[in-house]
Amino acid sequence: MKPVPHATSLRRAPVQRRSAERLTRILDACADLLDEVGYDALSTRAVAQRAGVPIGSVYRFFGNKRQMADALAQRNLERYAERVTERLRDARRGDWRAATDAVLDEYLAMKRTAPGFSLVDFGNQIPIGSRAEPNHRVADRLTDLLSDHLGRTPDEDLRRTFLIAVETADTLVHLAFRMAPEGDPKIIEEARELLRAYLARVLD
Repeated sequence: MKPVPHATSLRRAPVQRRSAERLTRILDACADLLDEVGYDALSTRAVAQRAGVPIGSVYRFFGNKRQMADALAQRNLERYAERVTERLRDARRGDWRAATDAVLDEYLAMKRTAPGFSLVDFGNQIPIGSRAEPNHRVADRLTDLLSDHLGRTPDEDLRRTFLIAVETADTLVHLAFRMAPEGDPKIIEEARELLRAYLARVLD
C-alpha cells in the first residue's frame, strides 16, 4: 500500500484499507490538478470530481485545500525517504558520498517526475502547514534515515549539518529549475560539488 500521510495532517486517519485507498486517490487527484491548474485555482470540489469520490469524502480527511496540500507534502517526504533508503541498500556502509548522491539524485528525480511536486515538494513552495518549517522536517528525516548508515549519532550537530546541506541544496536546485525545465545541469553539478565539499569537512 502507498504511504499514508501522518495523522496530524488529517481530520481523521484512515483505518480500513478502502478508506486508505480513497485517501490515496484524493491526494493523487490533488497532485495532478496542481500541475494542471496551480494552487490558486485548486478546489476541494475539483479534487473530489477528479478522484471520483463524494465531496464529503474529501472533507472527511481535510478541512480545506491547504490541509490537503500539506498532506501531499508529507506523502512526498515519505516517498522520498523510501527512495533514498532503496538507493542506500547497495551502498557501502559509511559512504557519505554515496548517501549524498542518493539524497540529491532522488530529489531531482521527484522534481522531474512526481505529479504536483514542482508546486508543493515537501511544503517549501506553498506556505502550508503550521508545524516545523519544511526544510527542518526534511533535515530531521534525513538525520534519522542516514545516521545509522553513516555510523553517526543522530545528535544536534548532525541535524544542524543536514539542515545546512538541505537549505543549500534546496536553494540551488530551485535555481537550476528556474534556469531550465529539467534543471540546469551545470548548476546541479555545482550544487553537488558544494555539498560534497561541505560534508567532507564535517563527515570525513
